[in-house]
Amino acid sequence: MDENVKFVVKKRVEKTIENLKKNNMKACFVEDEKGVIEKIKELLNDEDTVAVGGSMTLFETGVIDLLRDGNYNFLDRYEEGLKPEDVKEIYRKSFSADAYFSSSNAITTEGELYNVDGRGNRVSAMIYGPDKVIVVAGVNKIVKDLDDAIKRNREIAAPANTKRLDMNTPCKEVGYCMDCSSEQRICSDYVVMGKQLIKDRVHVIIVNKDLGY
Repeated sequence: MDENVKFVVKKRVEKTIENLKKNNMKACFVEDEKGVIEKIKELLNDEDTVAVGGSMTLFETGVIDLLRDGNYNFLDRYEEGLKPEDVKEIYRKSFSADAYFSSSNAITTEGELYNVDGRGNRVSAMIYGPDKVIVVAGVNKIVKDLDDAIKRNREIAAPANTKRLDMNTPCKEVGYCMDCSSEQRICSDYVVMGKQLIKDRVHVIIVNKDLGY
């Protein structure tokens, strides 16, 4: 990355972290996947019950492997052979996890997390239940404000995820949101997390890489 671009990204990250902290969320900046894993190990205790929301970032940074291989009670929604009722039970048990992991569809420089869900299990757990929420996101998720967050979801996150999941939606075909009425629509619950009542429950790890959707 060009040094001048690095400077711009650094300033954007600094502002974002400052405002996340003002909104009672802990936040830090790491350079790579190794930094992510080191930080998470600091935040977890042995035998913690941990769960995750749907996220490509958690796979790309090695977080899923860490939770599977470490000394944790991992409620693994991705385990092979699970039946729909098993996954549903994991979603419910996730609310009492010690730590819940997710990424974010967008993070504003004003210190807000913006997320859109189909079933709502991810945003629900982020809002309430688990004692600790750990959000891992690449610098590509940082946007100026909520308008840009909405735009990012409509033009990048939603169509990319429908493509990944092979959903029968218009955005999978055209590459941008059509505000459809498809039965397989994945955009149902729109959540903005601003200033938090419980200080430091939410931890945001921003990674100096483009990650996820």
